[in-house]
Amino acid sequence: MSRSPTDNRFDCLAFKWDVQSRIYEEIKDLSPEEQIAYFRRRAAWFTSRREPAAATRPQTARAEP
Repeated sequence: MSRSPTDNRFDCLAFKWDVQSRIYEEIKDLSPEEQIAYFRRRAAWFTSRREPAAATRPQTARAEP
């Protein structure tokens, strides 16, 4: 089974550089304390998006030894 080449490939490095560039533009004029607060807010936002998926994950029963 061979795959034909496509033009729709995901360029991971280009994506990473784009995101880093946007973050830099947002924080370049912030103090170190403001930068820390920025990253904490972003981390909290990211974590809040992931929690509902974890809550719907089925619980597995563990056998007692």
